[in-house]
Amino acid sequence: MIFKEERKAVAKTMRRLYKQRLTTSSGGNVSMKNDDSYVFITASQTDKSIIKWNEIIVINPKGENITPELKPSMEFAMHLEIYKERNDISAIVHAHPVYASTFAVSDINPLSSMTGEARFVLGEIAMVDYKLMGTEDLAKTCANSLSNAETAIMKNHGAICIGKSLFEAFDKMEVLEFTCQMYFNTLVLNSCKTLDDQELKKIDKMK
Repeated sequence: MIFKEERKAVAKTMRRLYKQRLTTSSGGNVSMKNDDSYVFITASQTDKSIIKWNEIIVINPKGENITPELKPSMEFAMHLEIYKERNDISAIVHAHPVYASTFAVSDINPLSSMTGEARFVLGEIAMVDYKLMGTEDLAKTCANSLSNAETAIMKNHGAICIGKSLFEAFDKMEVLEFTCQMYFNTLVLNSCKTLDDQELKKIDKMK
């Protein structure tokens, strides 16, 4: 089984992340899960800016790499753990955008309550406690943080977004970075006007 279409979609999303300056050529990873519970994830030690479909790993429903010629991403266990926790999603985007990563290394949590779009797309932004990259601790901590959220800042690491499709997860990452940049600007201006609780409840009900 080749799964060319699924692998092409993952590679395209990874290249798009790089093109939008949401990650570096060696950073971040993207995955999707199909209806048969096969997971497709970017391979390790590949140039993410030009990654091709045949550099996307295929993981079977048993969690086995059936493309052994490719080395799995360091964070593949994190992706699998999130899919296990959230069986309602089909895509995960993990990246290192500058502004989101700036908040990841600060003691300030970014807000999604500044605009209606940010709140609607992102919901509450979760904060994932720092754990060493590539470890089971990180996988379980991240999955737990995303059990009731769809976007998260990973402390001293980066950001992660989940969705029902690759586009939805990518869109959340793009909106998250825009929101973090906007919030950073309000901190520079020393002024930030957020939506009140009543308005936030209206937006949350829309979802």
